[in-house]
Amino acid sequence: MVAQNGKDLLVKIDMDGVGAFATFAGLRASRISFNTETVDVTSMESAEGWRELLIGGGVKTAAISGAGVFRDDATDARARQIFFDGDVEDYQVILPDFGTVEGPFQITSIEYAGQYDGEATCEVSLASAGLLTFTAI
Repeated sequence: MVAQNGKDLLVKIDMDGVGAFATFAGLRASRISFNTETVDVTSMESAEGWRELLIGGGVKTAAISGAGVFRDDATDARARQIFFDGDVEDYQVILPDFGTVEGPFQITSIEYAGQYDGEATCEVSLASAGLLTFTAI
């Protein structure tokens, strides 16, 4: 894989609940992370006392975060409404030259900031809330 442009990593929100995805406008930085918990199954019979983990065990999670400026009333309003309603909606993350991750997430925080001599900014964090799919390019 060759170097990629950071602006090509896109976070998209389902605007109508039926799969009409739009890019979160104004994000300057975005990130997705994947994690899994381990399940320790080490016993007295483990080879030379080395820890053993249960294959396929544990809880898998993903987190999305982004930061930027206000650029688009529609996606800003949709994110605010989802947050205040406590809804879980589908999102897409486009990973350039890699693929697309899609599935349900819940917005866990929205932060707004601004200085008198600068632009208003926002930060958003999301936590996975169900099965995610990955489609390779």
